[in-house]
Amino acid sequence: MIKKIVIFLISFAFIHVVAGASNLYAETFQIKTISVEGNNRISANAIVNYSSLNLNSKVSSEDLSGAYNNILNTDLFRTVKFERIGDRLKIIVDEYPTVNEISFEGNSKITDKRLEEVLKIKPRYVFTPLVLENDIDSLVELYKNFGRISAQVRPKIINLSDNRVNVIFEISEGEISEIERISFVGNRSFSDRRLRRVLNSKQAGFLRRIISRDTLISERIAYDKKLLTDFYRSRGYYDFEIYDVSAELSEENDGFFVSYNIKEGPKFKLGDIKLTSKISEISADDFLSDLSIKKGQIYSSDTVTRGVSKLENSLRLKGFDFVRVQTAVTKDISNLLIDLEFVLVRGERVFVERIDITGNTATLDRVLRRQFRVAEGDPFNPNEIKEAEERIRALGLFSDVSSRVRRGKSKSSVVIDLTVREMPTGSLSFGAGYSSAKGLGGIIEYSERNFLGRGQSLSFSVKTGKDDQLYEFSFFEPMFLRNDLGTGFDVSFQDTNKLNSDYDTSSVQFQPFLIFPIGDRSKLRLDYSLIETNLTNPGTVGSIINSEVGKGKITSSSLGYLYTNDTRLYKIGPKNGSLLQIGQQFLGLGGDNRGIKSTLKAAVQRETLKEELKLTAAIEAGNLSLDKGSSRVVDRFFLGSQKMRGFKPGGIGPRECSSAQCNTAINDALGGESFAVVRFEAEFPLGLPEEYGLSGGIFYDIGNLWSLSETNANVIYEEGSWRQAIGASIFWKTPIGPLRFNFTDAISKEIYDLDESFDLTISTRF
Repeated sequence: MIKKIVIFLISFAFIHVVAGASNLYAETFQIKTISVEGNNRISANAIVNYSSLNLNSKVSSEDLSGAYNNILNTDLFRTVKFERIGDRLKIIVDEYPTVNEISFEGNSKITDKRLEEVLKIKPRYVFTPLVLENDIDSLVELYKNFGRISAQVRPKIINLSDNRVNVIFEISEGEISEIERISFVGNRSFSDRRLRRVLNSKQAGFLRRIISRDTLISERIAYDKKLLTDFYRSRGYYDFEIYDVSAELSEENDGFFVSYNIKEGPKFKLGDIKLTSKISEISADDFLSDLSIKKGQIYSSDTVTRGVSKLENSLRLKGFDFVRVQTAVTKDISNLLIDLEFVLVRGERVFVERIDITGNTATLDRVLRRQFRVAEGDPFNPNEIKEAEERIRALGLFSDVSSRVRRGKSKSSVVIDLTVREMPTGSLSFGAGYSSAKGLGGIIEYSERNFLGRGQSLSFSVKTGKDDQLYEFSFFEPMFLRNDLGTGFDVSFQDTNKLNSDYDTSSVQFQPFLIFPIGDRSKLRLDYSLIETNLTNPGTVGSIINSEVGKGKITSSSLGYLYTNDTRLYKIGPKNGSLLQIGQQFLGLGGDNRGIKSTLKAAVQRETLKEELKLTAAIEAGNLSLDKGSSRVVDRFFLGSQKMRGFKPGGIGPRECSSAQCNTAINDALGGESFAVVRFEAEFPLGLPEEYGLSGGIFYDIGNLWSLSETNANVIYEEGSWRQAIGASIFWKTPIGPLRFNFTDAISKEIYDLDESFDLTISTRF
C-alpha cells in the first residue's frame, strides 16, 4: 500500500513539473529575479540555494530540470513547480509536514521504547512517505526477529494545524512462527537427533509456551549455521559445507519446516606437522613442543587455533613481540590426512593505540578491559584480541560480543572497537524440591552475576523442608588485584530437626577463599574455614550420640586447598575428557580439633556411537584423621544419593544399636571417617522427539563407608562392607532446570541398611 502511495506521489509531482515547464520557453533565457511561493518553514533563500540557479545567468530547460530535481531531492517538499514570466522565475513549493507525535497501537509483545529505536521518523522531523515505508519495513523485521513472521504494520496519518501530522502505527503482532521440524539432508556420520542438539534453535514441543528457542528467527539461523560448521570441523570434517537452509511454511500456516542441506565430506586426521622459521634469530626447534599438536590426532580447527595462540604467547614471553604464525594446510585425499606447516614470520610493527568499548550501559569498562592481555601501547596481536573476545563471552554477562580493528592515527597503530550487548544477570527464583529422604521443601534464591556492574557474583538462598533449614550467602570477585586471581567468601547456617535421626543439629560456617589458575585447565583454591557445630535435643539415642551431644558447641578452624584439573570440553567439541579434584583441610588453627580431612574425586567421560551414547566413570574417596579431639556425626562422611545411589542418607555405614541387632528403638547412623565410591553410568536417547528433552540411562554404583575413632560393642559395620546398586534413570531437560528420576535396586547390602528404590530432585523456577 505504501509503495503505491509513493508511486502516486512521484507521478503527481512529475505531472506538476511537466505542467509547470509547459509555461517555460524552450530556448535559454536570462533570469533577472527569482521568487518563491508556498514555503512556510523553509526560507526562500534556502530554496533558491537548493536549486543552484543564479541571477543574471542564462538557463536552459535542462538547467531548470536539474534545479527541480535538486529541490525535490531534499525530501522537504511534496511538489515543486516553476513558472516564468519574461525574465522572472517563480518557484512554487508544497512543503511536507513535520511530525508532531508518534504512537503505537496493538503492540503488547514489544514495548513502545523498543519499537521507537528502529524508527527514522522522529518528532519534529520532516515527514516523507519514503521514510515512512522504510520504517514500516524496519518494524516488520523487528517482529520477525521475535519470531512473529506474520506481523503487520499499518500507518495512520492524522493532519494537524500548521502543517503538522501525528503518525500512528497500527500493529497486528500475529502469532509466533514456531519451528515444527528441523531436518538435515546429506548427513551420514551423525543422526538428525545429534545435529539438532548442536543448534541453538529447537523444535516446538509441548512446552512451546515456555521455550523461546523454538521460534523461527533469521539471526538465530545464521548463528546455528556457524554452530553446525564448528561442530563438524572440530571433528575432522575439513571440507564441511552448508549448501543452503530452507524454511517452508506448514499447510496450517502456523509453523515452519527448516531443512539444512549439507555436505559432510571425509573425516581427516593430522599428518605431518612442521614448524619452520623465516626469522634468523629464532630457531623453530625451540618452539615445536609449544604447539601441543600430535600426528594422528583427529583434525580440529579449534586445536589448530589453540596451537597457534599458545605458540605466539610463548614467543611473546621470550621477547619476540612482532612474530606471527602462518598456517599452511595440505590435504592428502588418498590417505585422508592433513599436513600442517606453521611458519614463523615477521609481522608488522603495530601497536594498540586504544581500546574503545560500546554497549555496556551497566557493566563497568574495567570488567571488559581486564579480559585483554594487552593495553594501550602494547604490541598488537590479532589472536590475542580473538581470545579476549572469547573470555568476555565466557563471562556470561553479554548476549553478543564482537570486535573490530581499524587503523589508528598512524600507520603503526590500531584502534580496537569492542561492542557488547548486555543481558539480564540477576534472577529471583522460587522453587520446590522433593526427595524421598527429606520430603517436600521450598527454595528461594536471589543471584546477581554482575553486581553493581563490577562483574562480581552475589547470591543468597533459603532452602526449607519439613525437618531442615539452610541459609547460604556467597560473594565472588573473579579479578582481584590481578586478572587471574579470584576471591570471595561463603557463609552458611544449617539447622535440622531430627532429620533422618533422633537429634537436632546446627552449624554455622564462614569460608573466605582465593582461586587462581596454575595451567590451561587447572586451578587451585585456597581457603580458610571457621565452623561451629552443635548437637541438641537427643531422643532415644545410643551412648555415642549422647556423648557427642554432651560436648556442646565445637569450633573447628582450618586451612585448606582444592586442586582441580578439568579437560572436558564444554563448547563445540565432543564432551570427552577427565576431571580430577584433590582437596585437604588442615584442622588445628585454633578450635577444638586438630587433624586432616582429605577428599579425592576423579572422573572420565566419553561420547561414543556417533556421540549418541555418553559413558561416565567416577571415583570418590575421603578420609578424616584427627590428632586432637574426636569426630562427631556432623564432621564425618555420609553417602547420600549424590554419591551412592540406592540408599538413603545415613542408610549405610557404621550404626549403633541397643544390642547387636538394629531392630530395636536405638538405630543411630554414625557416618564414617573413611569412604570410597565407584560409579559407572551410561546415558542414551530414548527414541522420543528430542524437543521433549527426555533421555535414559543405566548405572552401577559400588561403595563403602567405614571407620570410627570411638566405638563400642553395640556398633556394627564399623569395619565397612562394600554395597552395590544398579538402576535406571530418566533425564528431563526442561526450561525450568534439569530433572533426574532414579529407579534403583540395592543388589548387595547389609541387613540393617536403609535402601531407597526411587529418588527425584526437582527445582522449579518461575
